[in-house]
Amino acid sequence: MKSAYSPQQIADRTREFRSLTVAHPRLLDAMDLLTAAIDEASPGSIVMVYGPTGVGKTTLRLKLQQLLAERNLAVMKTDQTYVPFVAVEAAAPDNGNFSWRDHYRRALLALNEPMLDRKLRPNLVHLMCDSHAQHLLGPRSAAVELRHALELAILQRRPAAIVVDEAQHLTRIASGRRLADQLEVIKSLANCTQTVHILLGTYDLLRLRQLNGQLGRRSLDIHFSRYSAESQVDLRIFKNIILTFQERLPLDEQPDLVPLWDLLYERSVGCVGILKEWLDRALIASLKEGCETMAARHLETTALSASQCEKIAVEAHEGEAQLSSVNQAQARLREVLGMCAFSSTPPKAEAVRRRSSIRVGQRKPRRDRVGLNQSQSPRAMHGL
Repeated sequence: MKSAYSPQQIADRTREFRSLTVAHPRLLDAMDLLTAAIDEASPGSIVMVYGPTGVGKTTLRLKLQQLLAERNLAVMKTDQTYVPFVAVEAAAPDNGNFSWRDHYRRALLALNEPMLDRKLRPNLVHLMCDSHAQHLLGPRSAAVELRHALELAILQRRPAAIVVDEAQHLTRIASGRRLADQLEVIKSLANCTQTVHILLGTYDLLRLRQLNGQLGRRSLDIHFSRYSAESQVDLRIFKNIILTFQERLPLDEQPDLVPLWDLLYERSVGCVGILKEWLDRALIASLKEGCETMAARHLETTALSASQCEKIAVEAHEGEAQLSSVNQAQARLREVLGMCAFSSTPPKAEAVRRRSSIRVGQRKPRRDRVGLNQSQSPRAMHGL
């Protein structure tokens, strides 16, 4: 064992690993669906990307932002007003209610909107200060001004998509009636700007989707799921992901983590994002001890607790069950439409029974085989 690394050496060694992204099948499939939705969806559509916490939704967002920037690099060089995307995180509310005023402000800052305080209303300065804005306009008026400024900025900048991370925070409101209001704001903002809105979040987003049919008509769903221990294919992929991570760990000696796949799966709940963050903590722990490789004890001491993982697993299972119920809506749809009497699949043709005209002991008409002895059958000739 070597002497412990200094904090700067640890930071240098872990920097590259932290930026590492494994292009695993779940991520690639979600990326393909998301880019296709942006390219093919009608203006003002809403795309909901949901999955368990730690599955890698933020990594998906970063990859999407990189792709949109690369796609539109030529336009950005010729038109300095153009931005390829707007990325904003929906902040968790402090008082239990999601703040649209704060959300508009964050979106405008993401657009690098200049002189924002002077654009909201003439002769009002320092409007970005919450207390002053509330004193002069009131909270509702300030939100209206910010909303109007955001719409104008989006129309001027012409982004391909508005990306909202941690979008489950939109559902943090005091009553079910106001949850419907949240839905209307999202729909209205997407429609007024004619810009695709992408909401990334946990399964709580399903609450918004199921509120009414109008959003369902205008929204596209992408399920970014975890890897399941019940699938041998998923387990094989998960082990390959572990192998890829262990090969990229900046250690003098590569650890053998694949035999520990059951522990790694258990404490990551099959989520690659949780696994990646866990390996990062274990890497730091091993470097602090000056170890040449990563040992099982480093994983055990840096893993999430069993109770934490149980909570994540239960939430993931409930979300998957809820989604399964949504996917089984065809029978309920046919019942609502009054189509229960009609089968959704074409009926099998019923065999028509005919009275036999052949007497007992009489051979059925057929062509006798040629070239075979009566005691010899085709299967016997072929050794069957």
